[in-house]
Amino acid sequence: MEENKGEFEQQINVEISEEMAEGVYANLATIAHSNSEFILDFIRVMPGVPKARVKARIILTPEHAQRLLAALRDNIRKYEENYGGIREMEDTDFPFSMNFGGPVGEA
Repeated sequence: MEENKGEFEQQINVEISEEMAEGVYANLATIAHSNSEFILDFIRVMPGVPKARVKARIILTPEHAQRLLAALRDNIRKYEENYGGIREMEDTDFPFSMNFGGPVGEA
């Protein structure tokens, strides 16, 4: 192993089941945090349906949330270099209300 900035880099063999590899569709995410963790809920909202279901919840340490943010920024930059800018959605682009009576998150 090579030393990198005082830490050892380690390769991890990541496996994914066939079921997990299929993925889950979500069109809304909410983010909450405490002093020790960030909670990301990925939700599927359907038009005309008054309830939405959380399809996945990811709990991260603040350090991992920061790494996720950096990785997402890097991937968006690469995407836009290849395919052009991503159009920012306005509230009027979403055809139904996003207020479900719970805490408001941003994503």
